[in-house]
Amino acid sequence: MMETAMPLDMPQLLALASALGWASGFRLYAVVFLVGLSGSMDWINLPSGLHVLESPAMLLGSGVMLFVEFFADKIPGLDSIWDAVHSVIRIPAGAALVAGALGADSATMTTFAALMGGTLAASSQVAKTTTRAAINTSPEPFSNIAASLLEDGIVVAAVWLAVQYPFMFGISLTVAIAVLAFITITLFRFLRSALQRVSAYFSK
Repeated sequence: MMETAMPLDMPQLLALASALGWASGFRLYAVVFLVGLSGSMDWINLPSGLHVLESPAMLLGSGVMLFVEFFADKIPGLDSIWDAVHSVIRIPAGAALVAGALGADSATMTTFAALMGGTLAASSQVAKTTTRAAINTSPEPFSNIAASLLEDGIVVAAVWLAVQYPFMFGISLTVAIAVLAFITITLFRFLRSALQRVSAYFSK
């Protein structure tokens, strides 16, 4: 018989909450399904605010959406449309997940956790959207598929690292946010320059 997972200590809980918020900006449905499945299988002892993720209905719904997103995210052009639609979903969902993880005992903590989750989700969502827009300027599909598979791996690694090695996750998350911010700014300038060149061409 598999032993029930031990309750998360504070570093693990904070790391898991951060992983939920940040990874939601990349793959919301993967996060919800992975964490819910881990809780239902007793791989992770989830806080009470996240028990809803373990319900069969939530697992079924997130599993179906994960399947759809896995393929939609790897098709050039469709991935950007998918991101645009989900930009209004991922950020509040990331806020709700972090609030569920940290805010069960206090309205003040719930508010702080929601702000934290929304900010983390927004940072990764903006980085993802900007990166995909830049990648889609290339006609070949392979860089798009590679970027999508990398994001799939990041979500799994983030959740695992947060639970197993929370301090290492904290360092990795700090570095990742800084790197993605630099990449986002650089690619935004590239896209702006490209749009200006296209506009100038058609204005002749």
